[in-house]
Amino acid sequence: MATPDQDLVPLLDKDGVRLTVDDALATVTLTNPAKRNAQSPAMWRALAEAGRQLPGSVRVVVLRGEGKSFSAGLDRQMFLPEGIEGEPSFVDLARSGDAELDAAIAGFQEGFTWWRRNDLVSIAAVQGHAIGAGFQLALACDLRVVADDVQFAMRETSLGLVPDLTGTHPLVSLVGYGRAVEICLTGRFVHAQEAVATGLANVAVPVTELDATAGELAAAILAAPRDAVVETKTLLRGVGDRTYDEQRAAERASQARRLRDLAGLGE
Repeated sequence: MATPDQDLVPLLDKDGVRLTVDDALATVTLTNPAKRNAQSPAMWRALAEAGRQLPGSVRVVVLRGEGKSFSAGLDRQMFLPEGIEGEPSFVDLARSGDAELDAAIAGFQEGFTWWRRNDLVSIAAVQGHAIGAGFQLALACDLRVVADDVQFAMRETSLGLVPDLTGTHPLVSLVGYGRAVEICLTGRFVHAQEAVATGLANVAVPVTELDATAGELAAAILAAPRDAVVETKTLLRGVGDRTYDEQRAAERASQARRLRDLAGLGE
């Protein structure tokens, strides 16, 4: 079956990440299926670069992984004393100073932060394993469409680490504190039915329908006016930081902008 970006010239294609753009729709594909799209600092830098290279015309980004797994987590070479060639090992990172270590982790996180920009809607199409860093990358997106074979797991704590690639905030927001603690501390698998029931996923479909379903969702979002989508997403993202009355005021301000724009009275 053809992939969504098969016939497009990539804007970026390196370190296991390919970015293609078709007008208002961008597709970011993890392209190392032989290693189940295992993640490394080079991949994280490429993901961050993909965000920087998005043209202003892009409104929706679909994130997908080639092969049977979306992403099986960290490249296990990172756990070895010698690490990955050309990259600091975990031992090297541990020996660095506080500021240097903080900066290194902040740099890793950059590949996970741009997916929730208010001017974009991001959709993760997730099949097979989405473990650790793979789980957190799926959580970085606004929406998740999953295949019926999906297996989410947060394994960092089991390895003596913590989830540090921006996944803890969306996980708690989606499933609540108690379930998030249980998922992280046990490292167990969350399958498709539970993912949909708990809000981790928007919909589960047969794996053969995954790309098409993500494409249909993207098309439905693109059918709405861009400014209205941006205003609505901004409103919804801000709910957690506002009181009920503050949210009411934010709704009024947003609607005033939309009405004036529709009437040709916008700034």
